[in-house]
Amino acid sequence: MKPNTLPRIAITMGDINGIGPEILAKALAHDAVHTLCTPLVVGSMDALESARAFAPKCPPLSLVRKPDEAAPAGSIAVIDAGLPAPPVVPGKLDAEAGRCAVEWLKAAVQWALNGEIAGIVTCPINKVGIHAAGYTYPGHTEVLGEMCNAPEWRMSLFADRMRIVHVSGHLSLRDALDALTTARIVDSIRTGDEALKRLGLPRRRIGVAGLNPHAGESGAFGLEEQQIIAPAIEHCRAEGIDCHGPCSPDAVFRQAYEGEWDLVVAMYHDQGHIALKMVEMDCGVNVTLGIPIVRTSVDHGTAYDIAGKGVAREDSLLAAIRLAAALGAGQRMAESA
Repeated sequence: MKPNTLPRIAITMGDINGIGPEILAKALAHDAVHTLCTPLVVGSMDALESARAFAPKCPPLSLVRKPDEAAPAGSIAVIDAGLPAPPVVPGKLDAEAGRCAVEWLKAAVQWALNGEIAGIVTCPINKVGIHAAGYTYPGHTEVLGEMCNAPEWRMSLFADRMRIVHVSGHLSLRDALDALTTARIVDSIRTGDEALKRLGLPRRRIGVAGLNPHAGESGAFGLEEQQIIAPAIEHCRAEGIDCHGPCSPDAVFRQAYEGEWDLVVAMYHDQGHIALKMVEMDCGVNVTLGIPIVRTSVDHGTAYDIAGKGVAREDSLLAAIRLAAALGAGQRMAESA
């Protein structure tokens, strides 16, 4: 990519029968998007053109053949990555739509790995749809982890006042407890600290949640805090990371919301997700950390029940684009330093 230009961010359309095309058209109608990045839509030209009916201010579309091909001035570049989509049927589960969503993502990941784009933003996929297409991935992040050869990726949620890194992602609660190790917590704290550095935050104060009620209360409610979590915190503090805990999980997220912590490390999926969605449901961003490329996503699903009705909100997608542009710019600065 040429220096001193806006980062080129690929936005994958996801499942065309969900709300992805609609929220994408609405997001692209915001002038602010085009001051932050040069968007490249990966998906169906026809689906996005139809969705423009819900976003009259969305710029016209231009089909391109490769990710670095410039669209005519004032238009949005769209690429189907050699995989044309089936006709749009809002709200319908379609295996072919699921296949397109996965293959569009894979194409964008490869471009990011090749350095042809600065980052990826993903619209929602339907897990049942991709399974119907023959894939076994639980979701986007597992595709990213596989293609990036990054077994220690971390699912994270970022919003204006809260940033949360999860020690484990899409696991059952029982499996998540089995996966909880000092090494994984150390990696999670380091990953969170690195993300804060890339965002250029002057302060990087991390609160590490406990697992048990009241963070175990000195062993009265469990020993994980003493035996697993505290050693990880001590290890990272010795490395110079400003991390603290184990913090009572029923308080640490509120403390982050009020500004005490710049990031919280959550011990499992729902511990962090429930907290953030209670206060930032509409503008939360799913971020995959621990991979060598930038990837952000909306923090909601395909919403088949409202697809094609023009009522879907683009707030989370806008937030995901803003964060991808910021992380992409931070990564480029780090690489050129």
